[in-house]
Amino acid sequence: MPFLGRAARVCRRWHEAASQPALWHTVTLSPPLAGRPALGEAKAEKKLLASLEWLMPTRCCPQLQVLEVSTGINRNSTPLQLPVEALQQGCPQLQVLRLLNLMWLPKPSGRVVTPGPGFPGLEELCLASSTCNFVSNEVLGRLLHGSPNLRLLDLRGCARITPAGLRDLPCQELEQLHLGLYGMSDRLTLVKEGSALLTQKWCHTLRELDLSGQGFSEKDLDHALAAFSGIPGGSRPALCSLNLRGTRVTPSTVSSVISSCPGLLYLNLESCRCLPRGLKRAYRGPEEVQWCLEQLLTSLPSLS
Repeated sequence: MPFLGRAARVCRRWHEAASQPALWHTVTLSPPLAGRPALGEAKAEKKLLASLEWLMPTRCCPQLQVLEVSTGINRNSTPLQLPVEALQQGCPQLQVLRLLNLMWLPKPSGRVVTPGPGFPGLEELCLASSTCNFVSNEVLGRLLHGSPNLRLLDLRGCARITPAGLRDLPCQELEQLHLGLYGMSDRLTLVKEGSALLTQKWCHTLRELDLSGQGFSEKDLDHALAAFSGIPGGSRPALCSLNLRGTRVTPSTVSSVISSCPGLLYLNLESCRCLPRGLKRAYRGPEEVQWCLEQLLTSLPSLS
């Protein structure tokens, strides 16, 4: 819990002093110490929830711009209930929201969910998790329905999110999109389709794209990555980082996207089953990326 939160509990006057909105700009709730016994983790989780509840609209949040919650709560722990709409109401100037490795659910709001005001100034949302979580299209919509200025969206580990759900988001100029699935079981990485919905929507602004572990088919990925070669107006794609680790991307698709994106500085092709041996690795820097392109172009005739 931040110092101001603890100070506010001393007495009424300290509470008034610590509750001045101008003092609240960034809040970071740190993870519990590693190796704590189960009882200690349960207490830490309880304190974490209490801290989040303390930051709701009746508290000092109008000036809050950065809220980060990072915790090591394991997957068997009771999910935290996050009052999404109350958080939007109480933190209208929030620009960065990070819920890292946190098992959480939106707090139920009755039979009918009344949309909150959203986060109109939100530029970064990170919900990355190393374990299975409950983030769905509906949850994402509740968070971002009022965030047209979003620039970074990190949904690593959020296996329930679909391209159709992302397409409906109001942000039109997303620059970083991370959808990697790391360590997920085959049950959660079944073949999907619709990846082109992502690239067609944001190909003109994306600088970083992470599709690692996603189960899109060869044809689907080919359709999606082809969007970078047909940007309206003839402008060059901004893409400089592309993670395709563990996907079904083909040699022709990779060579096409490299040729279309001259600014590409990072390309991860590890564990890509459709690529020739010797090329399944990560490439860093323009020289390595161009070397990969040369090797792919050389191998293409023999693969046909």
